[in-house]
Amino acid sequence: MHIHILGICGTFMGGLAVLAKQAGHRVTGCDANVYPPMSTQLEAQGITLIEGFDPEQIDLAPDLYVIGNVVSRGNPLMEMILNRGLPYVSGPQWIGEQLLRDKWVLAVAGTHGKTTTASMLAWILDYAGYAPGFLIGGVPLNFGVSARLSGEAIEGAGKKSNFFVIEADEYDTAFFDKRSKFVHYHAKTAILNNLEFDHADIFPDIAAIETQFHHLVRTVPGIGRLIVNAKEASLQRVVQRGCWSEKEFFTDEMNGADRDWHLVLQESEDFSIYFKTELQGTVRWSLNGAHNRMNALAAIAAARHVGVTPAIAIAALSEFVNVKRRMELRGEVNGVKVIDDFAHHPTAIATTVQGLRRKVGASRILAVLEPRSNTMKMGAIKQALPASLIDADLVFVYGAQSGKDAIGWDLAETFEELGEKVRVHHQLSILVNDIVQVAQSGDHILVMSNGGFGGVHQMLLDALATKNFSAH
Repeated sequence: MHIHILGICGTFMGGLAVLAKQAGHRVTGCDANVYPPMSTQLEAQGITLIEGFDPEQIDLAPDLYVIGNVVSRGNPLMEMILNRGLPYVSGPQWIGEQLLRDKWVLAVAGTHGKTTTASMLAWILDYAGYAPGFLIGGVPLNFGVSARLSGEAIEGAGKKSNFFVIEADEYDTAFFDKRSKFVHYHAKTAILNNLEFDHADIFPDIAAIETQFHHLVRTVPGIGRLIVNAKEASLQRVVQRGCWSEKEFFTDEMNGADRDWHLVLQESEDFSIYFKTELQGTVRWSLNGAHNRMNALAAIAAARHVGVTPAIAIAALSEFVNVKRRMELRGEVNGVKVIDDFAHHPTAIATTVQGLRRKVGASRILAVLEPRSNTMKMGAIKQALPASLIDADLVFVYGAQSGKDAIGWDLAETFEELGEKVRVHHQLSILVNDIVQVAQSGDHILVMSNGGFGGVHQMLLDALATKNFSAH
């Protein structure tokens, strides 16, 4: 089958394209901006890309158009597809029907932590010999790719794995399907990692998101299992609406022994895992932060549902290398480390900074934030941002004043409660210069954004390389 993908350069649709190609389909696609690294990754797979949405692309005569959720009414190619009555389907529906129908799907849902948790879970299953397929919104460094089809399981030579791990996003499916993406996946194992208000561009309040999460719960079969964060009141409300499958709760609270799963922090970042009241083992790794410990606990619990013992899962996590753009060290110059992280929600920002603080002790943390998500640009949760950065020594906030990434609220006013330790900028070059001027050997510059941030990481490294640190 020849499929033509509209919006192919997004993380999800790009992964879909790779999976479709691996499955034997002819794949072409288009997007408004075709540029590396996604463009080079797709072209390396033999996928032809077209810049823009010219309606003449219907001359390609594909068997089916697969529509990404960046496409809206008024898009010239989409309008031609509708006018001609040509066959089309959303990306999530296509994956659900074509790739996941006969699979044991393990779906990871939550406001944040989905990519890391899905990566952990895929790695645990792979380590255990299950050879799962996966589609993840990032690049797990243990695999080096964000998507692949199921491989051959160790047990049963030549037998394809029955397992598929997918990052289950609550964002809407397409302009013609306003259900969350995850309802199309028909998960048998579903992690409900957390649930906070986000995506203010499509959800009016947290209750609307809870309704979508309950749609997910309704799709999990009776023989399936929910792995639920016991600390989240929002998830408790979701489950209380009705649950027809098995469920297990996890927590890192001190009194967590009454939950199915809990953990106890040990020396450094190591932590012990308990199921009911029985010790299962201790995870020893280099990752930091309470959020990563909870992500790991959820992954261990989900893996157990498909038969991976906690002992094997714990051993796998000791070799987990995290995900690209999750506390990724981009370089070190003159004793100053530049770290990249995808954190873009107040809770994720807070846990990221806190985790780094625990790791570096008294060393200075220079937090650099770009509020770039749609929710952030709208200012829907801006009030929570200052408190999320309280553990940083200095805070640099950047917001564009024009273009598609323009901030629609007053950054300086929002962050004024941080006093002299915050600096607000609207020009990238001035931001970089300001950070480099105050940087000292031993500092950790933590850059947080869900976008490329204008290449600020390399700009910082280049500028730091020319600075005379002897004056400090």
